[in-house]
Amino acid sequence: MEIGLIVIGDEILSGRRRDGHLGAVVERLHARGLTLDWCRIVGDDVERLTRTLRETLATEALVFSCGGIGATPDDVTRAAAAAATGRPLVRHPEGEALLRARFGDDASDLRLRMVEFPEGAGLIPNPVNQVPGFQLNAHYFVPGFPSMAWPMIEWVLDTHYAEHASTPPVTRSIRVIARESDLIPLLERLGDEHPDVRFSSLPDMSGDDYVVELGIVGPPAAVDAAQGGLDEALTHAGVVRERNH
Repeated sequence: MEIGLIVIGDEILSGRRRDGHLGAVVERLHARGLTLDWCRIVGDDVERLTRTLRETLATEALVFSCGGIGATPDDVTRAAAAAATGRPLVRHPEGEALLRARFGDDASDLRLRMVEFPEGAGLIPNPVNQVPGFQLNAHYFVPGFPSMAWPMIEWVLDTHYAEHASTPPVTRSIRVIARESDLIPLLERLGDEHPDVRFSSLPDMSGDDYVVELGIVGPPAAVDAAQGGLDEALTHAGVVRERNH
């Protein structure tokens, strides 16, 4: 299952705020044995966001979108989602009931804009202030506030995608003294022999020696087998492990 993340906000692109959603989503997916395939950061530009959503909604990917679903002029996500799907923005009856129960006489028309979603959208419960997010196909739109967004994402995963959860992958690594280019044939062969894991190669240029950190990520049993294959291949090739690693 392809999984993507869209983080929305000019404040991220300008550097006024640092994004925390990427790491948080990766962590929550990892705990359920799932992996994030891509992440996009898009500013508060309704046309650009519409193009982005039109593209991602045309796929079968599970996509989380964080930010821009409030009621202020720079909150353009709801409008972009409507434009991308060709649906009108309509006030969601259940969402309106939630806001009227939450705010009472303060549930003004401006506040009720927050439950104007593309026609046919589903709701995502918000455990913090009861202002819901919304769902279109396999896209789940949540606020930019981490305290709200992250539990809402957990709810989506545990409510709609529990059958996809599996044992969290494990990661092993080993640091060797070698030129990265010399390791390419070895890594290509191991990748073919162990298709259930991912091998990575990260050169470290901070010292005088050529040092490469080789990583393996995947299901525990598959990683054990791949690590054995890697150890054997490195020994056969005469590759030296970095001291103290």
